[in-house]
Amino acid sequence: MIVYDKLWEAMKARGITKYQLREKYNIEQKTLRRLKNNENIETKTLDRLCDILDCELNEIATYKAASENPQK
Repeated sequence: MIVYDKLWEAMKARGITKYQLREKYNIEQKTLRRLKNNENIETKTLDRLCDILDCELNEIATYKAASENPQK
């Protein structure tokens, strides 16, 4: 599973809020909800987030094996 915990840290470090992602960069609320819940999102969204945050993918997403996540 892919988790996006690092995304929120990267946003905080760069001073970018969820509100800015929605209003300035037109990231939909449902996409932010999916990210918060570590649900599937399109790779073009990841590409866009990396562009907005000027970062690499590994700075916003991490792979965790299903055995590491007992919730699922």
